[in-house]
Amino acid sequence: MKQNKYDEDAFFQNYSKMERSVKGLDAAGEWHELQTLLPDLKDKRVLDLGCGFGWHCRYAREQQANSVIGIDLSEKMLQRARELTTDPQIEYRQMAVEDIHFEQNQFDVVVSSLALHYIEHLHDVYRKIHHCLVSGGTFVLSVEHPIFTARAEQDWHYGAQGEKLHWPVDHYHEEGQRIANFLNHDVVKYHRTMAAYLNELIRAGFVIEQMAESRPSLEMIEQVPGMSDENRRPMFLMMAAIKG
Repeated sequence: MKQNKYDEDAFFQNYSKMERSVKGLDAAGEWHELQTLLPDLKDKRVLDLGCGFGWHCRYAREQQANSVIGIDLSEKMLQRARELTTDPQIEYRQMAVEDIHFEQNQFDVVVSSLALHYIEHLHDVYRKIHHCLVSGGTFVLSVEHPIFTARAEQDWHYGAQGEKLHWPVDHYHEEGQRIANFLNHDVVKYHRTMAAYLNELIRAGFVIEQMAESRPSLEMIEQVPGMSDENRRPMFLMMAAIKG
């Protein structure tokens, strides 16, 4: 199923108001960790899967990447990305992540940020990414953490006074579709265990190089109210893998 909530006017307007949508990578709580998983991008050919507003595409060029292709299913997301981009070495293409068909060895680095938990058949996407990467090329991805996606509610358990008591985890090993409320809209996501994410990468021919589980920086904890709660459970899982 290829879901395109971002072209719905109300959903897109809500998304556009998020802090990370307005201020970019510096407002993304996981960026300070995801950034460390990226290889040296100088002179690299980069593919961004689910590029959204193009923040990672522009960052890659700031790091002197040779060329960048960003793909996204949403016409509205790509329109905003093009409005924010003046670099001719960045190309944006409208397509679903599931539909990519690039040449063998076309890219040195593939990046996907918070897009793959919307994909039902992830093994097919991993296989296509492996195909288009050069030998030794790097695939860096972030997804919503399995602890976060296990329950469709994706919310804290609250006390009588509205205090956050704990983050409940249930039905963890029951992989599959979850209907979650995001930005006041029902959104289809797919829950996978930690083992499933790792094993599907390995089966596709990747070697896991590094992993990280999101936690806010000290700076964000000091500046953003309530951010310290993000230390109580990881919201995002990040991995760097090499084409073996």
